[in-house]
Amino acid sequence: MDGITIETPATEESDRLAALWVRLAEGQESYGSHLEPEGNRQQIRESIVRHIVSNTLLVARQDDIVGFVMFTVESGGYDQRVTRGVVENLYVEPALRNEGVGKALLERAETRLAELGADRVALEVMADNENAQRFYHEQGYDPHRVELEKPVESDTHSKGDE
Repeated sequence: MDGITIETPATEESDRLAALWVRLAEGQESYGSHLEPEGNRQQIRESIVRHIVSNTLLVARQDDIVGFVMFTVESGGYDQRVTRGVVENLYVEPALRNEGVGKALLERAETRLAELGADRVALEVMADNENAQRFYHEQGYDPHRVELEKPVESDTHSKGDE
């Protein structure tokens, strides 16, 4: 991780960060992601600006931005026994993976989430992305919930419904 710093970006860097998010989303397509990378560029850019302003986005910088992490404290409609921080996105340029950049970004996000009152940190990973699962497991993350899905069949009635 020589020459790499972890810091809060400027809002003027939101276009660069949105481009990196598009790369992240494009990479997730091979694991079955349903997100439209380019179709969400403007929406994610706006979200990035909100995260920068709320100090819940960090970048790894080596001259230019080479990675980022977006996170938040979960706020839902249900009372919970814990306050959960959520890592929404973590991306590192492929050439710098396995160099400690992702680990450093994640650790700094976890520290910031603890400062914001989180007791736990959660994140999602594509079920077929074994490398990401291994990385997060090495950082102490274990499965908590499992999401299941299936395609809706064109014939919506089973034979017993006729």
